[in-house]
Amino acid sequence: MKNKSIRYNFLYSTAYQILNVLTSFVTAPYLSRVLGAEAIGIQSYTQSIQQYFLMFAALGTFSYGSREISMNRDDPYKRSKLFWEIELIVVATTSMAVLSSLALLWSKYRIYYIVLSIGIFASMFDISWFFSGLEEFKLTVIRNTIFKILGIICTFVFINQPEDLLLYMIIQMVSTFLSNLSLWPYLRGMLVKVNYKEFRFANHIHETLIYFIPSIATSIYTVLDKTLIGMITDSAAQNGYYQQAEKVMNLAKSVVFSAINSVVGVRNSYLYSEKKYEEIQLMIKRSFDFIFFAGFASCFGIMGIAKTFVPLFFGQGYEPVIVLLYLFSPIIVIIGISNCLCYQYFTPCGKRKQSTYFLFAGSFVNLILNLMLIPKFGAYGAAIASVAAESVISVLYVVYSKQYGNVRMLVSTGAKKMISGFGMFVVVFSMNSIQINPLFLVLLQIAVGAMVYGLILIILRDKWILESLQTVMNKVKNHV
Repeated sequence: MKNKSIRYNFLYSTAYQILNVLTSFVTAPYLSRVLGAEAIGIQSYTQSIQQYFLMFAALGTFSYGSREISMNRDDPYKRSKLFWEIELIVVATTSMAVLSSLALLWSKYRIYYIVLSIGIFASMFDISWFFSGLEEFKLTVIRNTIFKILGIICTFVFINQPEDLLLYMIIQMVSTFLSNLSLWPYLRGMLVKVNYKEFRFANHIHETLIYFIPSIATSIYTVLDKTLIGMITDSAAQNGYYQQAEKVMNLAKSVVFSAINSVVGVRNSYLYSEKKYEEIQLMIKRSFDFIFFAGFASCFGIMGIAKTFVPLFFGQGYEPVIVLLYLFSPIIVIIGISNCLCYQYFTPCGKRKQSTYFLFAGSFVNLILNLMLIPKFGAYGAAIASVAAESVISVLYVVYSKQYGNVRMLVSTGAKKMISGFGMFVVVFSMNSIQINPLFLVLLQIAVGAMVYGLILIILRDKWILESLQTVMNKVKNHV
């Protein structure tokens, strides 16, 4: 197959990643006022439980499936055979997950879990991993956008009071189900007929388990924190605050590294199969330049505007979210480092098993700190634990990634961007005392912050930003 454009796939993947969090982020100001912190906390807690079943249903097939399809995309028969083998495994694991979720019917939140089971069942039809392996990001984005927008419209039309929480969750699950189904008609032109007698599942099960084990470790510090907040504090509002802060972080992460890692990771799998190791190293270097550029801007930018942004966006009663954003913001850059090395080096090069040890080390730190800090500090303690865990993981990735992510390379690509980000923070944070309309103030802070950030980078003569500006100027000249 013809190689897809990295640039356009990055744009499409960025749109897709943003879309995944935009549904909740765009509706957040409305829902925070209409549903309230307690109802949002119930949603956060019950969906954290659902994530364990979704994790088992997927069984690591997204990363593994994308990698296998990417490495065999030039062979129509082999990629078709791989698709059906992996998809049938997903059907089996999802069926078991749905049956296992019946145990939740004895919970006090049983009615919510019944609705959430639709989402578990829907994972059976999620074949976005196949299109990701083929680098067909445009198709995935367009189809999913339609159903995401429909879900947003339904939310604003039908959700009007705290008692509508169940209906809101139904809208979410049905939208996900229809979105997954929408991709199936496009398989017709991408698969060929295969002999089912040739299907072999043993090796796939073994490999998906290797990918699944990191998912278990990851869930400890991405899902378990919300579960523990609900169990230890017995406060739905604490989970509500945590959920709102997480929405902001998820949007930032989708812009900073989720998109670029999904695109470059798939390409690096192909490059690894072609033994083009120097090109992989160059891809990672360029990715870090972008991740640090966007990451430090987002980290210090969010910290700078949080005091004005939170009351404006979420409404009164969400003041604890301000402190959570201060605590959470560094995680944008920290996770950016580990995710880049994981998805662009360890996974494409078949070292996923090694990275599992890093995740378990971070998970252990996260679990211990959660148990120590949540009883005393609630959601604040969970945030501190998450940042500490991600720091441990990123350090381990850097130590064991050799020339692909050594300290010297990270410092050379990130130091000036960090200095620029801190300078921007000082200016933007001082603007919080200006007595003007909050919306206008936030927009002014963003505009001033962007100018200050860019100006300091130019003064420090950051190589990446200067090269990017030169590229833009050359394109402008060519079109004049």
